[in-house]
Amino acid sequence: MKGTGSKNAWALFLMLLAGIVLGGFIGMLSQNIPALSWLAYGQSFGLDEPIVLNLGVLILTFGLSIKITIASIIGVVLSIIIYRFL
Repeated sequence: MKGTGSKNAWALFLMLLAGIVLGGFIGMLSQNIPALSWLAYGQSFGLDEPIVLNLGVLILTFGLSIKITIASIIGVVLSIIIYRFL
């Protein structure tokens, strides 16, 4: 019998990451198909332009942009369901 702490948090993180990536990929592929274009609907947020920190010897560039689509949300939900059955 498995205890409540027997599941690995890293496995959940990897499953969620795979769900986001595969969902985003499916959303990108389906945006040109009229019947499935709703999967690519979403919102993008983050920094429009990266922040550059010039220290003379070292130049650091920071940037983050996240695009959440319907397909990526479906991918996350499916990955959580699959994780629960592992």
